[in-house]
Amino acid sequence: MTMTDKRKAEEGGLAPWFEAGRAEAPAPSGDWLARMEAMALEEQPAPRAVEVPVPQPARRGRLREMLAALGGWPAMAGLAAACATGIWFGAAAPSGLPDWLSVSEGDAITALEPASGFDYAMLGL
Repeated sequence: MTMTDKRKAEEGGLAPWFEAGRAEAPAPSGDWLARMEAMALEEQPAPRAVEVPVPQPARRGRLREMLAALGGWPAMAGLAAACATGIWFGAAAPSGLPDWLSVSEGDAITALEPASGFDYAMLGL
């Protein structure tokens, strides 16, 4: 069963009139369309000017300026972690640290320093 056969079965005895109406579909006249457009434009509200406030620059306090100069919150988190680590090492020294410092004074500098003084001289710093 095709679409037209199905439609004819639904429309029953009125099918010829529906087909005639579909064949001669009336197009709206230009005058009617112009009147409808004019009525629709009359119903629309007139555009009005919207006043947009000018944003004021935010005032920053000294603490916020100092925080921004240090690099923001990520830098402050790193500084806080370094401070906490320093306090921890000061309160409870690691057990291996006295072993490094037990060497004689001349060897202590080279034991803790990865490069010798000659290497620094060759870098030209």
